[in-house]
Amino acid sequence: MALGLSPERALLNDVNPNLINFYRWLKRGLKISIEMRYQQRLFYKHRERFNQLLETGKSGTKEAASLFYYLNRTCYNGLCRFNRAGEFNVPFGKYVNVNYRRDFADYKTVLANWSFSNARFDRLKLQPDDFVYADPPYDVEFTHYSKGGFTWDDQIRTAEWLAQHPGPVILSNQATPRIVLLYRELGFRIIKLNAPRRISCTGDRSDAKELLALRNL
Repeated sequence: MALGLSPERALLNDVNPNLINFYRWLKRGLKISIEMRYQQRLFYKHRERFNQLLETGKSGTKEAASLFYYLNRTCYNGLCRFNRAGEFNVPFGKYVNVNYRRDFADYKTVLANWSFSNARFDRLKLQPDDFVYADPPYDVEFTHYSKGGFTWDDQIRTAEWLAQHPGPVILSNQATPRIVLLYRELGFRIIKLNAPRRISCTGDRSDAKELLALRNL
């Protein structure tokens, strides 16, 4: 959504440090030089190498960013999942073909005035009139988008933190009954919608029930 709005200046924060590393390299005009093919043997070789980089403190490198891109393009259903040891553990995907991009130089202009951070959401320093779009992990069984997971208590803390922001806020999430109740009780305006499901641990591609929670708009 942030790229779709095309703001001149923005702060993109995410709990997953590997995603933020990829965006930081995009800002520098990432050009990928690793081998990229839709092949099972190569996928597991690259997955092992990526986890080695994470384990040895090299998660901020260009190689790690390139491998992260390749793994997410090639893995099962496009999932981004890490185990408790912090290892990327999604298996090889089932596709007819995968297209890969090597040159991201045109992103240097788009992201020139963007900042990227990997911090807890409640530690971000916002201006009172900042527009905030929040997209926390959905309220579903799968919660290990990053090492440590994202619990229901984290969902509550996110909602309460957003409710305190005086500027405009939009949040998207799965429209589970407890998510709807949580944001309604905090004074958000709720919009329910059917959204196309592009990622699913079961392979289900039917529309998902989602919501937008709005404040100060």
